Amino acid sequence: MTTTEQKDYYKVLGVKRGSSSDEIRKAYRRLARKHHPDVNPGDKSSEDRFKDVQEAYDMLSDKKKRQMYDEFGFYSDAGPYAGAAKGPGPGGFDFSGFDFSDFTSGGARGSRGQAGKGGGGGFSDLFGQFFRQGDAGGSPQTASRPGEDLEYTVDIGFWDAIRGTTIRLNILRQENCRQCRGLGNIASGSAQCAECAGSGQVDQTVGAMKFNITCPRCQGRGQLRNTCSGCGSSGRVGQNETVEVRIPAGAQPGSRLRVPGKGNAGHRGGAAGDLYIVTRVDSHPFFERKADDIHIEAPVTIPEAILGGKIEVPTIDGKALLKIPPGTNSGKTFRLREKGVLNRRTQRRGDQFVEVKIVVPSIADEASKDLAREFAKVNPEDPRVDLWNQE
Repeated sequence: MTTTEQKDYYKVLGVKRGSSSDEIRKAYRRLARKHHPDVNPGDKSSEDRFKDVQEAYDMLSDKKKRQMYDEFGFYSDAGPYAGAAKGPGPGGFDFSGFDFSDFTSGGARGSRGQAGKGGGGGFSDLFGQFFRQGDAGGSPQTASRPGEDLEYTVDIGFWDAIRGTTIRLNILRQENCRQCRGLGNIASGSAQCAECAGSGQVDQTVGAMKFNITCPRCQGRGQLRNTCSGCGSSGRVGQNETVEVRIPAGAQPGSRLRVPGKGNAGHRGGAAGDLYIVTRVDSHPFFERKADDIHIEAPVTIPEAILGGKIEVPTIDGKALLKIPPGTNSGKTFRLREKGVLNRRTQRRGDQFVEVKIVVPSIADEASKDLAREFAKVNPEDPRVDLWNQE
């Protein structure tokens, strides 16, 4: 069995094994900026460190790769047991002459007629799951995969959300390496893979059993083509890019805008992921937005509330006249139709709601106080009378 030292990708990025995807991404960005060859020209140690960081992020940012790496300590596109069905069986043992129908998945012995019922399949089913990976020849799978999506949160002003705006956003994304065109290697020659000694297969021990699997280093080819020095064979390099994004009119807090093809570049020629922009909208001193509707409070004087009249109120389009009927109480809400925000999907505008607040003036002169006393005599109604009529 060939033994190789496996890299601890979590240690490379300086994160714990249970770290979230966001923590892994942040650690990668910090280290990529620090050790990028453009930042450290001629520094071989920084270049090697940058390659290790790229390799670690490529492994841990992919859910499938990370799961397999956590379980087996490596990743192969062909699966952890790829190549195991090749030949007579794992480790050279031929299981074709054995009848495993008496073994249940729990390890208990039973009759052949009950095998596979109840608690799961028999021992042969277990091996079927192990060896049902790839074709019998263990051919390597080098299919391209799409790039990862990116998500950025941006803060925009209240009026920018209402009217729309254009922002310039600096993002860090994985782009195809120009040196190898995203392939991860330069096909100018090849060398025998030291990990599998050119066989394309290595031994892997799982519990008490030993399996013959596809070599994770050369993907079963037995040969290593010249790796690309620009990307450390990952096929991608981290690059800062300024993206111009159009925020449409009517954007709401939490809106998620998609910019196609501006995510990470695909693996081995796969399609690029998308960039998603999540908006956070600043508040306004007196306009309150609820979905497509606008809410405000409008102060009115006592004479306006008693006699009625027309008052000017602000809207997002400018001033508008609001009719106040005679005898309007404080807290009364009026609606101005289609004075809200334009919904870009329905192409319909929301409404504006105006809540009236009666403002009591501060009276200092005796003449005004006498008028108030006279008013109270003429209008002796008690507005709290209903409070005492409750049983």
